[in-house]
Formats: sequence, C-alpha cells, structure tokens
Amino acid sequence: MRIGIDLGGTKIEGIVLDSGGTIRERLRVPTPPGPYEESVAAIAGVVLDLEKRVGRRCPVGVAHPGAISPATGLIKNANSTRLNGRPLKVDLERALGREVRLANDANCLAISESADGAAAGCAVVFGVILGTGVGGGVVVDGKGLVGAQAIAGEWGHNALPSPRDNERPGPRCYCGRDGCIETWLSGPRVRDRFARRTGRQLQATEIADAALSGDAEAAAEIELYCDRLARALASIVNVLDPHAIVLGGGLSRIARLYTRVPELWKQYIFSEADSIATRLVPPRYGDSSGVRGAAWLWPEEDR
Repeated sequence: MRIGIDLGGTKIEGIVLDSGGTIRERLRVPTPPGPYEESVAAIAGVVLDLEKRVGRRCPVGVAHPGAISPATGLIKNANSTRLNGRPLKVDLERALGREVRLANDANCLAISESADGAAAGCAVVFGVILGTGVGGGVVVDGKGLVGAQAIAGEWGHNALPSPRDNERPGPRCYCGRDGCIETWLSGPRVRDRFARRTGRQLQATEIADAALSGDAEAAAEIELYCDRLARALASIVNVLDPHAIVLGGGLSRIARLYTRVPELWKQYIFSEADSIATRLVPPRYGDSSGVRGAAWLWPEEDR
C-alpha cells in the first residue's frame, strides 16, 4: 500500500492505494487558511491518520501546485502563494521521518489517467487542472515530464492565444503579468467576471448549470469560456500534439466542454479540421485523479 496526498487550495485529500489500484481509505480535510506551517502539519496529520486506519507505515507521495525549483529545492510558481519559497519536501520529510515524493498536481493527474484512466494506452497525454488555478502536466510513455526548469506543461502562465481587442492587455495575474490563461479560465476569475457583468453571484459550475436550464446570460458566459479554452488548448496541440487531453479540477465537471471545445479548436489547430485525432476527455477518477497519481509516485518496484 502507498499513500497519496493532494494539496489543494481549499482541501487536502489523502488516500491509501493498494497495488491493484483500489482505494482502501480516504480522508479529506480543509486546507488551513493560515501560515504555511499549518499546511505542513495538516498533511502530516492526514498521513498519520490514514496509517492508523490501515495499521501500517506507507510510502507517501504528494501532489502540489507549482514546482520544486531544481536550483533551490524550494516551491515556485504555486497559485497558493504561501507555498512559494518554502522547502516543502524537506519540511514534510522532517515531519514524517521518511522520504516523501512530490510532483506537480497536474502531472499527478496526467500520470493517474494515463496509467489506468481515461487516457490509458495513450503515448502522449496532457493533463489540465481547471480549478482555483490553471495548471498543466505532460506524460510521455507513462512518465511525467519535468523539464530543465521543472515547468513542463505550465501553460497557465502563457498569454491567452489570439486575444480579441477586448481581451487586451487582459487581467493582472498574481505572477505579475497581464492576460495569463489562468486569469481567463480559473474558477474564481470566471465567477468574478460573471458577477461584474450580471450582478449575480454564481460559481463557475453553477453558471454552467444555469446555462443548461436556458439562462441566456449564463449560456453566453459558458460559450465564451469554451472559446477561450479552445484557443488555449489548441496552442498545446500545435506544440505537443498529444493523443489525449484530460481535464481535472472543479471546472472539469462542466459537460459542455467535451463537445463544444473540440468543435471550436478546429479553427485554431494547425491541421486539417477533419483529421484532428486528439481527444478531450473527463478524468475517469474525477477529483481523485490527482491524489491517485500522487500515490503512483511510488511504483511497486520502488517500495
């Protein structure tokens, strides 16, 4: 058995995964809103609670936002900004008294879904997190791609492709740039933009539900979201040419994305419109994809 932890902006999820890929135990707790040290303690607490339930000590893998800098060993580029500049791996290993493996949360999503999920059998997979932030991860032949700066797949901090006149220069991002993909596609930004335009306070998934019920304002918002997502993903297809793109995060539950975005991206992908083979798919394991991928950071032969 091995433990996977998914450190999110609002929740910390932990599972115990057996060698057959079955989840034996699961625990979710809110992510502490306070100092970084509270998050470290909360992760350690989830691990120890899960080990108590299964009665054994387990290898631990952690999915987290951002990346570990190869130069410093510190977290960088996390939308949960209190993690940035912190030695998360060192602190977790000190708290738990053992080696802990860490990987970007979108990489963990892609690893899980390419192993035995919606993208099983695909040689090149791009995993997307659409949630509090917007992240991406790449898996090639079953292995996560990290890269020289440990930022492989981090599409969320590129500018939105083919911007319209009213999309320039774009909203300010926490990274200091304007018009990042994350500022257009993250759940909180969609919620806030819809509220400013309509005066209505709805979460992004609630906007999608309203659109399905015939709400014209909501339908217009979701159509615009689909077009922006299509532009952003088309740039990935043009560079990486993945066999499958798997969506994760809270907004991945919007069913319309899987039909409308492939219709729209035909006009942006550098290929004949009728020959685009890349599939856009929901995660087989839903919200558990990232945490399962974290557990799979410990393959059987490494235990």
